[in-house]
Order: sequence, then structure tokens, then C-alpha cells
Amino acid sequence: MFGADPPPDLLVGLAAPDDAAVWRIDEARLLVVTTDFFTPIVDDPYAFGAIAAANALSDLYAMGATPFLALNIAAMPVDLDPAIIREILRGGAEKVKEAGAVIGGGHSVQDREPKYGLVALGMAESASLFTKDRAHPGDALVLTKPLGTGVTTTALIRDRGSAVHSAEAIDWMVQLNEPAARLAKELGVRAVTDITGFGLLGHGLEMAAASRIGLSIELGKVPFFSGAREYAELGTFPSGSRDNARYFGDRVRFDEQISTADQMLLFDAQTSGGLLLAVSASTLDDFLTRAERIQQPAWVIGRAHEGSGIEVLAGI
Repeated sequence: MFGADPPPDLLVGLAAPDDAAVWRIDEARLLVVTTDFFTPIVDDPYAFGAIAAANALSDLYAMGATPFLALNIAAMPVDLDPAIIREILRGGAEKVKEAGAVIGGGHSVQDREPKYGLVALGMAESASLFTKDRAHPGDALVLTKPLGTGVTTTALIRDRGSAVHSAEAIDWMVQLNEPAARLAKELGVRAVTDITGFGLLGHGLEMAAASRIGLSIELGKVPFFSGAREYAELGTFPSGSRDNARYFGDRVRFDEQISTADQMLLFDAQTSGGLLLAVSASTLDDFLTRAERIQQPAWVIGRAHEGSGIEVLAGI
């Protein structure tokens, strides 16, 4: 701990609500470092490894960094089939390779439940670093992946989900956020976060507080996995989603007609979710046009305004 007097080259650390630590190398270059790991959320070991890697790398993209190096973090039961471990590691390694980075080593321990993830390092340019404190009133809120990983994967774990919904969730979770981050850098977007464990509302509140603004979100414009509402009605939310609702709930105002299930979907803890970007009104049309051109999904779900907290409107 550096306490109240961190070194001047630690530009983003414990005091900021951002997605990764940032260390200044020189006037132009920044080192961005993050780590993340978790227990399996899908049955397929290769997909689990790929999802865990994509999730860790997402923090780098949410800061405007380009990954170049990663280290494995693995905790595995001593009696787990080595073939399963190999598949987990292969999934992670191939996802890191897809990102243009390499795995340079790592560390493993024995544990009763499998866990896997990465320490991930990236490089960013000082002029194009993303942080959560750069949103302004009038900015459009753009989301790049649908919501529903928590409620969907928990339904699958409890044998209440379908193979179709499992495949859909995996397809979204293994996708890297690189194209959306690259487009944001090209168009000068600088207020960005990724939607992971705190859900849309938790990470949105972090952006709102850091930028000293309020956010309005229209429920009818928020994309969800095809089975998410069905599972929300069944109540198959992970404990993290319920924790989010308890912790962040007093800073969110919902339209009266929004159901508890729909409210919980916005608190739902995500894994390898999309980016949330605050895009200026003057840039929005160009962003959406270019996103369509590169087949990058992008949904405008609300806007930033003067004030604080988040209001959720029923919308269309």
C-alpha cells in the first residue's frame, strides 16, 4: 500500500474506480495491468478458459490498452482429469493469441474447485487512455454486448437452462472487446468501462460518480440474451446480482411499471460483458455508422445529464 502518497507515475490505482492499474512509462506510453479469475460458469472446459481470458483482457480494452503479455492463474483439484486442465489452458491461450498477446508463464495451486484467469498487461498511449471520469452531460450511452450472462449461466448450472441459450451466452462471452475499443480510440471517445461483476447499473454508477453526472437508461432499449427474461422470472440470479441490488439500489430510481425481474436484470452480474461508452452527440452518428460497417454491435441505451445517480425509464 502506498497510502495517501502514491508515486507520481501510478496514474490509476486504488483511489480510482477504473478497470485496471496504470503506470506511466514516459510521456507517451502507459503500462496497464489487471487480473481476474473465477470458477467455471459453463460445462465445456475449453469455453471456460476462453471466457476467463476474454474477461480478463476486457479490462485492458476498457482502458484503451493493447494486450501484449499475460500470465495464467490456475487453482485446480488434485484429482481433476489432466485433459480437462489442458483444455482450460488451451482455451485461455488461444484467446490470448487472438488478442495479439502471449502467455509468458503463470502460477498454479491446488484447490477443491477449479479456478482460472489471467494477469494481463497492455500498453496504452497517454493521449488515448480511457477512464470513467470523462463522461459529460448530453453524451449518449452505448452498450456493445447484450446483458444476461449471470442469470443465464446460473440457470444452466441449476439445470434449468437450454442448450440454445448456453450456446448463445458462450458465443457472446468469448468475443473480445477489441473492435469496440479500437473504434472508440479512433473517434476520440474517452469515457469507457466494461460491464462485468457489478452489472450495468453498478458500473454505470461508477462512471456517473467519477464524472459527477447522472445517467438515464431506457429499459426498452437495453439488449438482453434471448432467454434472460425467462430466467429472471424464475429467479436464477447468482448471489453477485443480489449483492449488486443491495449495494447500489439506493442510487437507482426506477419507473414504477418496471418489474422486479427487469430491475434485477440491470443489476445482473456479468462475465466478459460488453463496453459501456459515453459518446458525444457530435460523434454518435459516425460511431454507429462505422460500428455497423465493421459488424460491431452497438445499442444506444440512454444518455448522461446533469445530476447524480441513475434513473431507469420504461422506454419503448
